Amino acid sequence: MIRLLIVDDHALMREGLKQLFEGEGDIAVSAEAGSGEEALTVLQNEAVDLVLLDITIPGIHGVELITKIRERPSSPPILVLSMHNEPQIAKRKLKAGASGYITKDSSPKNLLEAIRKVASGGRYLAADIAEKIAFEVSTAAPLVLHELLSGRELVILRMLAKGKKVSEIALELDISSKTVSTHKARLMQKMHIDSDVKLMKYTITHGMTV
Repeated sequence: MIRLLIVDDHALMREGLKQLFEGEGDIAVSAEAGSGEEALTVLQNEAVDLVLLDITIPGIHGVELITKIRERPSSPPILVLSMHNEPQIAKRKLKAGASGYITKDSSPKNLLEAIRKVASGGRYLAADIAEKIAFEVSTAAPLVLHELLSGRELVILRMLAKGKKVSEIALELDISSKTVSTHKARLMQKMHIDSDVKLMKYTITHGMTV
């Protein structure tokens, strides 16, 4: 039996995953967490065979959370389940210690395959991302500026690209407007963008407004 810890800040997502796994005789959800801190607490108190991890969650997240989990003695393997399909994001998570990366638009069949493969000690990479990585022109290709952003900064950038205001983003992510503004200022600094107009032009150019 594969004992899962589901880490996702959306209760509906967790419920949907549990319903999917109910029909599988070899997979059971033994614990849930809605934040990175909750996930680390669960791992202190419960033995699990696999962490199914969303990387854009409140608090500790992304590479930092993966690193903290991997630092634990006898840490379980990590399968990232993300809405992001950019190769660079996937590569960073795998480099940090995740054993697999699959996107949320993958089929249930592929998700179950990924869980079983990673839980048994293997590695898994979603086919669409693997193809993008395989056909990258070269490692010397020009850096895309939003690849410099953290997981939370990238989420906020995408929300800004869709025309959401700072207050709306704060409400949706359950954080303060001040925190959103701080993330926005940092991401603009990292990307060397000095105005909202230039930021929107960048997101349009890179297809982030869809």
